[in-house]
Amino acid sequence: MALPLHFSAPPPLSLYVHLPWCVRKCPYCDFNSHALRGALAEDAYVDALLADLERDLPLVWGRHVETVFFGGGTPSLFSPEAIDRLLSGIRARLPLSPLAEITLEANPGTVDVARFQGFRAAGINRLSIGIQSFADGMLQRLGRIHGGIEARQAAAAARAAGFDNFNLDLIFGLPGQELEQALADVEAALAFAPSHLSLYQLTLEPNTPFAHEPPPGLPDDDALGEMEDVLRERLQAAGLGRYEISAHAAPGQQARHNLNYWRFGDYLGIGAGAHGKITSHDRVLRTTKPRGPEQYQAQALGSGGLGERREAAARDLPFEFALNAFRLVDGFETRLFEERTGLPLVKVQQALESAERQGLIAWDLQRIRPTPLGLRFLNDLQRLFLPPDA
Repeated sequence: MALPLHFSAPPPLSLYVHLPWCVRKCPYCDFNSHALRGALAEDAYVDALLADLERDLPLVWGRHVETVFFGGGTPSLFSPEAIDRLLSGIRARLPLSPLAEITLEANPGTVDVARFQGFRAAGINRLSIGIQSFADGMLQRLGRIHGGIEARQAAAAARAAGFDNFNLDLIFGLPGQELEQALADVEAALAFAPSHLSLYQLTLEPNTPFAHEPPPGLPDDDALGEMEDVLRERLQAAGLGRYEISAHAAPGQQARHNLNYWRFGDYLGIGAGAHGKITSHDRVLRTTKPRGPEQYQAQALGSGGLGERREAAARDLPFEFALNAFRLVDGFETRLFEERTGLPLVKVQQALESAERQGLIAWDLQRIRPTPLGLRFLNDLQRLFLPPDA
């Protein structure tokens, strides 16, 4: 028998916009991204996005959008004019909060100061730049289109264009990388005084070229553990506190859009392969859009259906909540579980007690947080919240 759900109020609402094209697909990437063949037909894709948004509007009538995120792919391939038209179309259809955080992902080699200035004039107020490394050799092994010079130019261009709030992405544990080289990447990033830095360990995701043929020279687990500890200590010393498993930020500069995901908030997802999560008074609805850009555009601009909608099973919500909320270093207030899943906390009492016995969490009546051990073995912690027969 299905568990009854009850939500007294909907959670905060975000909008995710997927722009799927890249100059070249990286061998470690498992995102829904596609190498660009020929000219970018950005006007047609913007039309499809706005048509997609209109179809989803009945799901969120009367709700304000707190954050917008343009992800990819490489959204900075789109012109500032296209982003301006898209944002104007979004504002005409959805009430955006006056202080909404509006982020655009960008990659070195596709941007300069003038382009960043154009994005800022269009309404983008936060950038997330995929640096990954400042070392030419490491970037070549990752299959990136840019080198160290372009990485530095992109980070400098963000500041020169007037962005005080920007993120730099770095990856550690690269093929042949030593601790000193990883630390040099962090030092290079800190020289640009980013407000936010995302630090990821290279992982071999299924169905990627790296998974099928791992690159030689990957650091072993001991080297990775030492590397991570040293890098995170350096970021902490520089004033970028770790607040999520992979994210560091200056005080008050945490990524609000990502925080909404991690706190199991709601989000509309538009674009090829985009996912959405929408809460009503008694259910959580999941939406999925077609992955292929051509199929997506044809369906979005056609008269039939677009993608899939399904009601999330109540039994799965505790695990879905745990997948997100335990990524946060400070965890979550206990009341948040019931507010976001519609279920009483007693439903996960056994899992919480097991996690506590194993030293993976600390909790009381006000807050539940992962311990340092829980963050290190996050997958083990999250698995405790799987449905009993999963």
